Amino acid sequence: MLSKESLQKIDIELAKYPKEQSRSAIMAALRIAQTEKGWLSNELIEYVASYINIPPVQALEVATFYGMYNLKQYGKYKLSVCTNLPCALSGAVDAADYLKKTLGVNFGETTADGKYTLMEGECMGACGDAPVILVNNHKMCGYMTPDAIDKKLAELQ
Repeated sequence: MLSKESLQKIDIELAKYPKEQSRSAIMAALRIAQTEKGWLSNELIEYVASYINIPPVQALEVATFYGMYNLKQYGKYKLSVCTNLPCALSGAVDAADYLKKTLGVNFGETTADGKYTLMEGECMGACGDAPVILVNNHKMCGYMTPDAIDKKLAELQ
């Protein structure tokens, strides 16, 4: 279900922990699986759990607790805008509104071409760089003014 390369990356994560603590690698293993597949289906979560030798429910608990895991298919680019209070006070609401208008979608929706999904995000720990957008759970983009948003969208083309 996962490529040899992804399994090797999971093996590297597993090697960081004693064998009886393999569950400690679950967050990294799920991230690796999501990076390859784009999202985590129940079957994929079970597969990863089996691979690292933990009960599937433990992997599912992690995948459903943390917002960085995609439990459904999103657009090619998942754009998460932090709207917590410090970011909201620093322009995040305006950035979110600009993205909604530019992309023609609301939070939780995907553009008709399947390219972008817009999400409302929780604190990303970068209040000083607000407004902040996280792209595909991996790339943090700060100071996202309308001009910066236009530039980022152009880069993603």
